[in-house]
Amino acid sequence: MNELGFIPVSPVAIIQIVAAYLLGSIAFGIVVSKLFKLPDPRTVGSGNPGATNVLRSGKKSAAALTLLGDAFKGWFPVWLVMQPDGGVMWITSAVAIAVFLGHLYPVFHKFKGGKGVATALGVMLAISPSLALAAVLTWVMIFVVTKFSSLSAIMAAMMAPVYAWYLLDDAYHDFEMVVAFVSIMLVWRHRTNIQKLLNGTEAGFGKKKH
Repeated sequence: MNELGFIPVSPVAIIQIVAAYLLGSIAFGIVVSKLFKLPDPRTVGSGNPGATNVLRSGKKSAAALTLLGDAFKGWFPVWLVMQPDGGVMWITSAVAIAVFLGHLYPVFHKFKGGKGVATALGVMLAISPSLALAAVLTWVMIFVVTKFSSLSAIMAAMMAPVYAWYLLDDAYHDFEMVVAFVSIMLVWRHRTNIQKLLNGTEAGFGKKKH
């Protein structure tokens, strides 16, 4: 921080943040579907280019690759800027938000992206494996009971800030705010699913859509 109280922004930091956004803008659901010659996930099911919608094509391997790709792009840039000694807190936070927003609002697809669940998981994994594990376990438990992927993601997102508060050290206070921002955006991106859940019209795996 300089004498005026501003945090100096280096060209390297700007490049890291922009690169994170561009990486986040790569929609693996679309890329993988093209490789497997499957329908564009934006044209089927929920219209979301994520792993869950790719799975509805019946190709589990394609869905798995989509999940891994979206999670990896969330993890890699955050992990990279944290090397070798944890990195600069504000840069790491900015990179985490940039890659996540890249998935939600991708420049390569007219700013119409996915809901960000896998990418958010990748970001949390880079910040804290324990945090990511807690979120995954929440998703699994809710899904086993309800069979609703959307409800599972919403509940995991809502619990993530609580887990961050308990699991992250005080020195990582900025990361708690990052997790809170990501969680709010995840819930917001699922707003149509929330309405369908309330109306009883949400389609779950193994459930017939009303």
